[in-house]
Amino acid sequence: MTTGALLFAFNNERTDYVKLASWNAQRIRRFLEIPVAVVTDSADHPDLQAFDRVIVSEHGNSGARYFEDYGQSVTWHNTNRTDAYSLSPWQQTLVLDADYVVDSDSLKMVLASDQHFMCFRHAFDVSGSDNDFLMPTFGRYKFPMWWATVMVFCKSKRTELIFDMMSMVKQHWQHYRDIYAIEKSPYRNDYALSIALAMVNGHVLTIPSIPWNMASVLPKDRLVWNGSQWSVHFLDRNNNRRRVNLNGTDFHAMGKKNLEQALADHS
Repeated sequence: MTTGALLFAFNNERTDYVKLASWNAQRIRRFLEIPVAVVTDSADHPDLQAFDRVIVSEHGNSGARYFEDYGQSVTWHNTNRTDAYSLSPWQQTLVLDADYVVDSDSLKMVLASDQHFMCFRHAFDVSGSDNDFLMPTFGRYKFPMWWATVMVFCKSKRTELIFDMMSMVKQHWQHYRDIYAIEKSPYRNDYALSIALAMVNGHVLTIPSIPWNMASVLPKDRLVWNGSQWSVHFLDRNNNRRRVNLNGTDFHAMGKKNLEQALADHS
């Protein structure tokens, strides 16, 4: 069975996702020892040589999201995660956000699982703060949320159905917003995935998930990388400056600007 990683990287006016993905591709090969493919519309980007395969695709319908680290709304080309099943060249695929930093071989355990599909059910803030970014539910009815940031799947009828359901939710987003009473209008892969998993599983929410919580760094906190170790600098509840070191910990860098700056500072 072939196994590889699949990253989606569609640049916007503020973030060079291809550059982030190319940096991460090297780490995926180092820690997980699998090839990496990228899906992008930047066919002439100089960093594409970092990937084993380049899949050129249109970015699909665009939206806008407010990013706290930029302090403004920016174009957000992130709606075609539903195409991961059809686009992946691998029989077993690890789908990662370009801003999910691989810093260990932990995901090898998930790749070794016999489950058809797995992703994270819960996420936590590495600074220990309470916030609304990482809520485990969505909508007025507090429906449980699964994260599309990291997905591992094998090609099978069940997995194909999950992605088909995600596509249906995306195509009829306003309808599902109404059903689940989702106040915020932008489409989110996380919501579509959660709804799809529930439907495929008969709304019995005992769904196999990655057996640990996803470490996350929020946009308000500063990332620092010294070439071998990451650290997160933040203010605690009493406005005291704190720092936490991330030793061999994979994490979701939710502040794209912060991740780009951390890499630029060390380049």
